[in-house]
Amino acid sequence: MNSVRYVGMDVHRDTISVAVLEESGRLMMQSVLATRAAAVLDCIRGMRGPLHVTFEEGTHSAWLYDVLVRRVAKLVVCDPRKNALLKWGSKSDAIDARKLAELLRAGLLSPVYHGETSALEVQQMARSYTQLTEDTTRVMARLKAVFRGQAVSCAGKKLYGKRYRQEYLRQLSSGLRRRAEHLYAELEALQPLRQAARRELMGECRKHAAAQWLQSVPFLGPIRAALLMGRVQTPHRFRTKRQFWSYCGLGLETRDSGEYRMVKGQVEHRRRPALIRGLNWNHNHEMKNLFKSTATAASVRPGVWREFYLQLLEKGMRPEMARLTLARKIAAITLRIWKKGETFNAEHLKLQAA
Repeated sequence: MNSVRYVGMDVHRDTISVAVLEESGRLMMQSVLATRAAAVLDCIRGMRGPLHVTFEEGTHSAWLYDVLVRRVAKLVVCDPRKNALLKWGSKSDAIDARKLAELLRAGLLSPVYHGETSALEVQQMARSYTQLTEDTTRVMARLKAVFRGQAVSCAGKKLYGKRYRQEYLRQLSSGLRRRAEHLYAELEALQPLRQAARRELMGECRKHAAAQWLQSVPFLGPIRAALLMGRVQTPHRFRTKRQFWSYCGLGLETRDSGEYRMVKGQVEHRRRPALIRGLNWNHNHEMKNLFKSTATAASVRPGVWREFYLQLLEKGMRPEMARLTLARKIAAITLRIWKKGETFNAEHLKLQAA
């Protein structure tokens, strides 16, 4: 009656395949549900004992997490990129659901963070602003490509304004001119939406005390602070700065093998450094761009960050490695002051190591 049930769910647009395992690993039940909250809850209520449930991160994961989080003993939203077992052998919805339950039972799943609701509005507004910024950038790149394809000089931002627009359009043939006009119309529609999303994001960000702490970090302005809050949500999900570095794509990956050898009948550790293979590939790209752009701007403008950067150069470090070290330093200090609820102090440079 009190034995744990391991439930794997393979979620799709219309249906959810469910597999339930006992503690011994025996398949207890398999079924197919409609992708509806009522159907999922009816299935969960019909099971006895503590339930451990898992499903992969995807389009429906946030919705399904909210439906189940208070109704099961343990809920794991897992990273699909690390579920190598699902790629082997025959594949179907039922097989995938059972394999997810088996991985959950064995404790081999890598969870994806869900659960913080205090910064949910900032998260959604940050996503809107980021998507509108990407759309605007894409249209601007396409527009400039039209003119560059005809060898029209269009360096800088003058191309996007209205003052010289007709002058540029006259240099194109009729078909290309019509295409450029459509892109101009798309750009004029996106720019007001992006500015409105920016104002809403900054207004919502001001409601949180963390905004003041984050903006006290030099070169971490209101937009970067809002994007950081929206994406990370809470700093307490990271126990150490090294976990935060890995999340931001600033963690170092090392490789080593044959670490020990026998010397006079005793096991001895080889005294050689592990090989560094670069930065971790599995990370949040928005956070990596945020901290690297902050480090790039801080390395060329006066302030405590530039002084730290110049000290690294004086020690013989290459400029690109010095900027990376500076980005790691900014990320570590940002995490520290966010956790402690304090503002930036230059003394933090001495307390943290990058």
